[in-house]
Amino acid sequence: MPKYLDPKADLTFKKVFGEHPNLVLSLLNALLPLPEGMEIKSVSYLSPENIPENPGKKYSIVDVFCVDNYNRHFIVEMQSIWNTEFFQRTLFNAASMYTKQLNKGKAFGELNDVYALCLVNDETAFPEYGTEYIQEYYLTNKKHTDERHTDLSMVFIVLPNFKPQNRAVKKMHNLWLKFLTEIDEQTDDADPELLANKETSEALEIVRRSAFTESELLAYDLYWLNVSTEKSSFIKNFKDGIAEGAKQKALEMAREMKSDGIQLETIAKYTKLSIDDIKKI
Repeated sequence: MPKYLDPKADLTFKKVFGEHPNLVLSLLNALLPLPEGMEIKSVSYLSPENIPENPGKKYSIVDVFCVDNYNRHFIVEMQSIWNTEFFQRTLFNAASMYTKQLNKGKAFGELNDVYALCLVNDETAFPEYGTEYIQEYYLTNKKHTDERHTDLSMVFIVLPNFKPQNRAVKKMHNLWLKFLTEIDEQTDDADPELLANKETSEALEIVRRSAFTESELLAYDLYWLNVSTEKSSFIKNFKDGIAEGAKQKALEMAREMKSDGIQLETIAKYTKLSIDDIKKI
């Protein structure tokens, strides 16, 4: 029987980072490019009424919301299925959290920085950047891009693209991403580095299969079944769209060839359309 559960499922992710402030604090310090000397010292979770509504929440986790000792606001999300709209949705959530800080009559200077950390368990995310595993977005000056404004920041980490880094990368950065990418139902023995570290060792204990009830295990299995079903549906729709586009292109070509007086058999040969389809054009 598997020893661990995958921490990327909604149930396990929430247990690790939505119920243990010390662990989400460690994760945020490790993965976010916070200003030097401004590391997070403590965090507290936000109550639901302070959280912006999240459109299109299906198969995503965006309910790990917290503030730190500087009153900076953080959104932590695990996304199992990616499409191009999720970037806009993440921006919407971050902007909503930014604006909802301001009560009526308060000064704009009272707004605090918002960071959105989106962990993406889908290798199709950001195909334009190849196998890069991290994408960071900030407000900058077009002519002076070194001027980084942290009012609103988004960091996307594509987990399937992550490979353990060299010593130049922060140790906890590596450890948390190893925890998220290497631990699953196939893990019999966790990496000694993960076991030796206080935070990741605690996280490993939380995702031990033995720590979950039978009903929780059923919910866990159902989550992955739903993710597989959704991905299969997306792939089918994508392929169907490509096939339909190819057929329309073939029909346009056939129409032009037919108007030029080319024989139907020749048109069928090059367009792969049936004679009956070509006659109907």
